[in-house]
Amino acid sequence: MPALGKHRRTRTIPLAYRLIALGTGGAALALPLVTATTASAAPAPQKVTAAPSAAKTTHTVVKGESLAKIADARSVSGGWKALYKNNKSAVGDNPSLIRPGLKLKLAGAAKAAPTATAEKTDTVQTAAKSYTNDLDGWIRESLDIMAQKGIPGSYDGIHRNIMRESGGNPQAINNWDSNAAAGTPSKGLLQVIAPTFAAYHVAGTSTDSYDPVANITAACNYAADRYGSIDNVNGPY
Repeated sequence: MPALGKHRRTRTIPLAYRLIALGTGGAALALPLVTATTASAAPAPQKVTAAPSAAKTTHTVVKGESLAKIADARSVSGGWKALYKNNKSAVGDNPSLIRPGLKLKLAGAAKAAPTATAEKTDTVQTAAKSYTNDLDGWIRESLDIMAQKGIPGSYDGIHRNIMRESGGNPQAINNWDSNAAAGTPSKGLLQVIAPTFAAYHVAGTSTDSYDPVANITAACNYAADRYGSIDNVNGPY
């Protein structure tokens, strides 16, 4: 192909004293966001129960809870950050500081249980397409990328030019022609020189010009720009 011009045991506090201390209540409770810890004097978090309709839309904070714990227990989509965003006016500027008795809005935050149909559809849409690690697979993967990028070309046109340029060897290099003499030898399946590969490299593919898929897509991108399509190339290009 021609050249282009990121490492003393603490004193036990009497139970009665602890109970009295806990009776003070009402103070704001500062808790870490991700892993909430409570002192040995604090009671275990209470399980919140509410009428079915209220449970779906609100949550009343109890001692020992944090936004992260609540978001996890109530399956809040987006986690504690979303819960905080929906209740910032009530919580205040410090998401680590939430008061017992504070009512948090959950409306629209609970995750909906996916239906069997939705799960099946998601699997189909996200399943990665596999390609064989050979010439056939490289061409087919390149064609799929080209289709996404609007680069024309057919299987036959690519295969025909690969066989003429490299015989199907992705490590092929031309060390004898004028490009090589100029210090930019043609490389890879479609014998692309470095300046051309850099100019026509397709985003999302490897930046190694010897990579089969990257080499094919860059060459086809160049051919489309200069000849309309790789299908129109029938000789040295």
